[in-house]
Amino acid sequence: MSATQTLAATHRPAADLQTAAAAWFDAGHFRAQLAERVQVPTTSEEGSADALDTYLAQHMAPALQAMGFQCERLENPLPGQPPFLLAERIESLELPTLLSYGHGDVVRGQDASWRIGLGPWVLRVEGDRWYGRGTADNKGQHSINMAALAQVIAARQGRLGYNVKLLLEMGEEVGSPGLRELCTAQAGRLRADLFLASDGPRLHAESPTLFLGSRGIANFTLRLRCRERAYHSGNWGGVLTNPAVVVAHAITSLMGRHGAMRVDALQPPPIDAQVRAALAGIAIGTGADDPACDPRWGAAELSDAERLHAWNTLEVLAMGSGSPDRPVGAIPPEAVAHCQMRFVPGTPWQQFGPILRAHLDAHGFEEVEVEVTAATPATRLSLKNDWVPWTLERMAQATGKTPTLLPNLAGSLPNDAFAEILGLPTLWLPHSYPACAQHAPNEHLLGSVAREALLMMTHLFHALGDDGAPWQPAPAAAS
Repeated sequence: MSATQTLAATHRPAADLQTAAAAWFDAGHFRAQLAERVQVPTTSEEGSADALDTYLAQHMAPALQAMGFQCERLENPLPGQPPFLLAERIESLELPTLLSYGHGDVVRGQDASWRIGLGPWVLRVEGDRWYGRGTADNKGQHSINMAALAQVIAARQGRLGYNVKLLLEMGEEVGSPGLRELCTAQAGRLRADLFLASDGPRLHAESPTLFLGSRGIANFTLRLRCRERAYHSGNWGGVLTNPAVVVAHAITSLMGRHGAMRVDALQPPPIDAQVRAALAGIAIGTGADDPACDPRWGAAELSDAERLHAWNTLEVLAMGSGSPDRPVGAIPPEAVAHCQMRFVPGTPWQQFGPILRAHLDAHGFEEVEVEVTAATPATRLSLKNDWVPWTLERMAQATGKTPTLLPNLAGSLPNDAFAEILGLPTLWLPHSYPACAQHAPNEHLLGSVAREALLMMTHLFHALGDDGAPWQPAPAAAS
């Protein structure tokens, strides 16, 4: 009998474990934990260093130490950037190792914009909605996973049958500064056989979801400064270049009237047959609070799911010229557009700046400046990886539902740190939903989804310690 078989013979059965986890949740313990964590204003955008340290030292480390983890605060390799917490629970060097991740930082509270009776730093429950900053992104999600691990550790009398490492960062909302450098410097210490974490939304609130990576992101700015000051539009209109008009036309050289991208060198590769099959039948925008998709927008020949998860998109995030709120009769001196591209694996993102520069020059916009302000790669675990069907089966067992498989999240996460730098197969099981208002006032977690997620993760963490889990060192690979 193997070590995992011996362990399986002595622990509480999976069904009983789920019952115990449900009872723990229903007794209000998870709600109490989350309330304490939400009240810490960990806004990395505003550099609240004391709050960031408090969250790690007073809320994360004690909870993890109670579960048998050794915790160490790690300084950020980049000076002045937020710290990390590495928690390690090593049962045996001969056992496989799971690496997980979460981020304790949140975006600005936007206190004054919340609905009356709500606020970012107090957990308020109204029916199924649990309001508070970080409930969905990401305190609620990593708290669910920690609670599930605690349930399994207790049920298995202190032994999981595998090792666990958990990396918590406090700067994800400002681009994860230092995360990639940390993973490079600490690659030996972060060595593992599987990466599994939770962030982002499910496809729908009712649909347990597994995604295998994320689209990449590139933020860039177009700017044209024609002169030092504005000039009267009557006295000078018709003889002075209007920078707003030029920048607007530069944008239309990048994308058409209905959002289809016109930069040939940045077009994605053809959609892989397995990816297309995985996305077939997936409906986008059917949630109660979801906007209706526009079938004319973007690559109209593709399905909504393909446009969102398997294609490249350009967006204009903000534009400015003159004084839009109080316009005057003058030709503005300058115009700016802040833009973004989300892209799938196979896109030459490292050459993004030169490609844009060459495209604009070829279309007569040599005077328009281009600045790439941030760029991270796209990642996607191969759909053929053994962990994919294994995980989907356990999700179905735990929830009684057919889970949704997304080849990659439409949004972006720092998954490249784990998939490329550490070379791990990456699994993401989100516990939020698209209308959760993350990054906005009235952010919330659905209590029903949190409860289902706790039971699902408890079942999954339990199953990782049984024979049949496809543990093997295997790097991620783009399909």
